[in-house]
Amino acid sequence: MGIILLFWLLFFPNAPYILTDLFHLRARPEIPIWFDLVLILSFAWTGLLFGFLSLRDIERILKKQHPNFWVTTTSICLLFISSFGIYLGRYLRWNSWDIISQPFEILSDIGNRLIAPFDYPSTWGMTLFLGLFLNILYFSMNALEWKARGKG
Repeated sequence: MGIILLFWLLFFPNAPYILTDLFHLRARPEIPIWFDLVLILSFAWTGLLFGFLSLRDIERILKKQHPNFWVTTTSICLLFISSFGIYLGRYLRWNSWDIISQPFEILSDIGNRLIAPFDYPSTWGMTLFLGLFLNILYFSMNALEWKARGKG
């Protein structure tokens, strides 16, 4: 199970990563900005939705062997780890496959940030705030489902 979870986690940040494509939003004379905004947001929403659904699948698997509190705590941590992965992709330009093709380089970048966190405030600022945002979205989606099922 651990190998499957690690493999899933390697690619999971790609789903919410699409949100960061909003950084590319610029007014251009040939295309209205609202068109690009709607296009990026529709792809970002689709990525978030399917990413969150995959996290729910992971939760269902984990709930077979672990208590709900542990599974919820794990989901919260996975969303923060995913935010760190998004930082690695957006700012350091690493992608999921680099763990196979350039493992020592990516692990060096990760290790530097873990060993000397105060040297990298933007790393941890983005990880923290994007992690909080993803958790708010994810648990809001869960709350809506609970409400729809009459549990909330």
